[in-house]
Amino acid sequence: MFLLIGGNSEIGAATARHMRGQGQGVLTTTRRARDLGEDELFLDLALLHDNWRPSEGVKAACIFAAIGRLAACEADWAGSNRVNVTQTLALARKLIASGVYTLFLSSDKVFDGTRPQVPADAPPSPISAYGRQKAATESVFKTWIGEGAPAGILRLAKVVSTDMALIHGWRRQLAMGERIRPFRDMRMAPTPTALVAKAIGRLIEDRQPVTAQLSGPQDISYAEAARFIAEEMGANPHLVEEASALDNGMPASAIPLHTTLESGYLASRYDVVAPGPWIVLRTILESRALSL
Repeated sequence: MFLLIGGNSEIGAATARHMRGQGQGVLTTTRRARDLGEDELFLDLALLHDNWRPSEGVKAACIFAAIGRLAACEADWAGSNRVNVTQTLALARKLIASGVYTLFLSSDKVFDGTRPQVPADAPPSPISAYGRQKAATESVFKTWIGEGAPAGILRLAKVVSTDMALIHGWRRQLAMGERIRPFRDMRMAPTPTALVAKAIGRLIEDRQPVTAQLSGPQDISYAEAARFIAEEMGANPHLVEEASALDNGMPASAIPLHTTLESGYLASRYDVVAPGPWIVLRTILESRALSL
């Protein structure tokens, strides 16, 4: 049995679907106490009780629950740090003490973004509150792993689903002849949600004590993505007006030069390889076209 903490998140739900599709037994947790679904448990990470223990039969878990918005972590350092560091580690201790392999989902934001394809063993260099919190939690996990605890780390960059609201919003606006203003100084190396779910599933099935990474192979700006979408649609390219994220109030920590991560471990062990950004974007567009 596998336990997905925060299994109603986008990535958590995708992982649950993937693993159940593989015939695996999966329990998920949610902060929504009402109307719990089948194989769904209540767990609020911010209110973790001292006597909480994993269900009998759980052999591996993945922690999806977190405060992930950079602005939210900057605005409320104490509150976000409590969830992303203190409570996450408290939960992980309970899981590991019960013999449950625990996979911690981290982020490219543990690095400063000055270097592409950052190797997994590079020293952390976070420049955002969120990145510092992830790095702090990683540090404890690495200590546990070094001591032989059943634990692992998976760093992710930008994860995108076929329902990505930003892309489909641009698509609708361009189709109506409306202008869009994508950021030229914000970058992403998109990784499909389904591929991330596959990677997580394999890691918690194998229960390897590893720091793994997964991102797309190439960074593109949001403006480049928007121009590609306009071209694919045959829309007027002049409808794409580039803007600056920095000039629009985004912190410098949100606009690194690079977000790519060296992902060789997952590629060599599980043949998990993210496609290039143009393939990802085209897939998103085609998914909506097929649903119309």
